[in-house]
Amino acid sequence: MTTIPDVIAIDGGGSRCRVACEINGARVVVETGSSNVSTDLAEAVNSITQGLVLLASEINLPVETLHSVPAYLGLAGVTGDEKAQEVAAALPFATCKIEEDRMPALNGALDGQDGALMHCGTGSFQAVQIDGSARFAGGWGAILGDEASSQWVGRKALSATLAAQEGLQAGSALTEAILAKFGNAADIIAFAGQADAADFGALAPMVTQAAETADPIAHEIMQDGTDIIADALRQMGWQAHLPLTYTGGIAPHFATFLPQDMKNNLTAPKGSPLDGAFALAQSWVSNTDPQG
Repeated sequence: MTTIPDVIAIDGGGSRCRVACEINGARVVVETGSSNVSTDLAEAVNSITQGLVLLASEINLPVETLHSVPAYLGLAGVTGDEKAQEVAAALPFATCKIEEDRMPALNGALDGQDGALMHCGTGSFQAVQIDGSARFAGGWGAILGDEASSQWVGRKALSATLAAQEGLQAGSALTEAILAKFGNAADIIAFAGQADAADFGALAPMVTQAAETADPIAHEIMQDGTDIIADALRQMGWQAHLPLTYTGGIAPHFATFLPQDMKNNLTAPKGSPLDGAFALAQSWVSNTDPQG
């Protein structure tokens, strides 16, 4: 007889959606596409439902059976209860709990303990948990925020290149390399007009590599981003006795620019956002009666 999982855990971000369960102590994970419910709700719902189909196939159960299993979802773009309810109504689950994706990311990185997290990927946010209570800053997307993310770094580098071209600031090896890559200022503007966050983020390695060679503009961009991170963490209550961890591809580069007291408390993340989603799912199921 095929085992029915106790709970489904879903970690849905802007780039990928992971749908998972545990069968006899073994985790089964499938992956689909973007699941940002604010950017494109229909695409997010499709990614989640397709993930359920794949998961059902992996564990040899009808997908309808999974619809009756309690599901915890940490999703990008959940801006409040109203959005969570809208998403829940569009999904096939009989019972589910939907939260923003920052919550499982924090829980996974700290394993539920007190501390702080700086997430710097294509997007960014900061979080501090003290006495079990979490506070978040950032994560509002490329237009309104996501400072110290890879796309932010890419945008800053393009802006600096244009400023150098106009003679408003001194150029550097970085701005010369970016200009050579695109050809001229008009081509930079054309690129920016159609680029998405990932396209801007793809320029970030040019900046981080230049910063390692003490390029002044690259150094300024990285230091400015780090200052934003550090200020947000302190404003939310981080103090030197609390561990600080980081996630996201560009985060290690920002970590090298942190103030010394923060560097002294840096630790590796204890788990992934999916680990956090599982922990929160199990806590939810054990403390409530999702079926009733």
